[in-house]
Amino acid sequence: MTPKRSLFALALVALTTPFAAQADSLPGAYLAGRAAAISGDHAAAAEYFNRALAMDPGNAFLVSNAVFANASLGRWEAAAAVAAGLNADDEGQELVDLVEFVRRVTEGELQAAIDMIEAGDGPGPLADELARAWLSFGQGDMTAAVDTFEALASERGMEELAALHLALARAAAGDFEAAHEILSGDTGVDITNTERVVRARAVIMLQLGMRAEALDLLDGYTQAVPDPGLLALQARVGSGEDVTYDFVRTAEEGVAEVFFTVAQLLSGDRNTTLPLLMAQAARGIDADHSDAVVLAGELMSASEQYLLAAETFASVPEDDPNYIEAQMGRAQALEETGAQDEAIAILRALVEARPDLASVQAAYGDILRRAERFDAAIAAYSAVLDLVDADLPRYWFIHYARAICYHQLDDWPPAEADFRRALELNPEQPNVMNYLGYSLVEQRRNFDEALGLIQRAVAARPESGYIVDSLGWVYYRLGRFEEAVAPMERAVELEPNDPIVNDHLGDVYWMADRFREAEFQWQRALSFDPEPEDAERIRRKLEVGLDVVLEEEGGVGALEEE
Repeated sequence: MTPKRSLFALALVALTTPFAAQADSLPGAYLAGRAAAISGDHAAAAEYFNRALAMDPGNAFLVSNAVFANASLGRWEAAAAVAAGLNADDEGQELVDLVEFVRRVTEGELQAAIDMIEAGDGPGPLADELARAWLSFGQGDMTAAVDTFEALASERGMEELAALHLALARAAAGDFEAAHEILSGDTGVDITNTERVVRARAVIMLQLGMRAEALDLLDGYTQAVPDPGLLALQARVGSGEDVTYDFVRTAEEGVAEVFFTVAQLLSGDRNTTLPLLMAQAARGIDADHSDAVVLAGELMSASEQYLLAAETFASVPEDDPNYIEAQMGRAQALEETGAQDEAIAILRALVEARPDLASVQAAYGDILRRAERFDAAIAAYSAVLDLVDADLPRYWFIHYARAICYHQLDDWPPAEADFRRALELNPEQPNVMNYLGYSLVEQRRNFDEALGLIQRAVAARPESGYIVDSLGWVYYRLGRFEEAVAPMERAVELEPNDPIVNDHLGDVYWMADRFREAEFQWQRALSFDPEPEDAERIRRKLEVGLDVVLEEEGGVGALEEE
């Protein structure tokens, strides 16, 4: 029997193990499944591996891959059915163990789940002891649960997780004083105020009669992070409504919370496979854990599985505190699939239902701007600024985005006002400095200011080809052609396939008397499918030269208005 591998190596096992074809039609199904699994398309992977299993029943490698794909989709019953075909000494047993562990916890078989952990068949090193403590809690042994949490807290790197779960266990047992003390950091461990932690803290405070303190906590957090769910809770608390503790109340919900917090911890990694498995496990045990659903959707979006993400976000019910966040995630995922009109309709419905939410108005403005519906986007951004303290620095982006819309509508005075307001709120923001500086260059005015803005932007973002292009272009507009060459060549290095950047380099080369190189760059620019108007101008330059084109257009260089 081969030694078991950690669940945390699991994500790589199914994607790297070679397979020997046993039938003409089997390799195609396997390879398609493997390619889908590597790309994160778990729905396609499940379909292909299930198809391969029908051709080769009992193949251990195919079983483990099919279990993996179904578990990644949160299809725990399907995963369990497939897992039955894996022998105890086959590779991939960790996957079967995870499926079996989720099943036992879900069905309340707490001792059987503890036995799995003790046998080394639990969910993995980050989750095992946290889960064991909650399972002991579920058996009525609070002493064993506390001892496990406290022992885990002595391990480096586990202090915060152990303290958080001990606090939640105390609250589940009705000891809200102890829970509040831990979550407030009074026991010596600082617990990060995530949205979910703040929600738990606020509800626990309410059980202790600390309504004013709960409001202060919610106010402070939502000022920085206007989470719709917390804003709804804030409104309930402010109205004097009685709010009962309904956060984590049972061992099963506690184990689900373990999987969720581990998924959160791992979600910053580039590989989204393992955190997705953890989030789906939380969802499998506690179907009402909408934070796990939202996290699963976000992880699917991060791996570019946008249709799966949209379907996952759509599963959050309308009466759930996370509904608005889920719908915003759904709209973003659908937009990525090209269903922009459907995405806009989702956000429009949210705006109509909750016109008081600045985050919804901002998301609506963003998608309208990307759809080039600039008038409507301006209205949405203006609504945001009417809802918030617009003097706060974080709202620089709303001014910046609205300025872009005004500029696209050739309405420069309000665009310039918004650009300058954005810079007041965030003085060294490179995108704002670049956009304002470039716009001034194109209007052939305030060249000294434009040059200074763009130089500062390049210093802040030297790897941005578009910003470096702006620097070369302001030198070009100033008639400083030799100085323009180096930044423009660098811009093409950074953005080699951009038609505008290549076109600009061609213009700079021409004015620096490097005619053959200029023509080459213009030809390159044409190959990258520029806008029709730009393509026509490039062809004209290739036909008669830049000098003639500039003469037809009115010249180039230092044409700043007096």
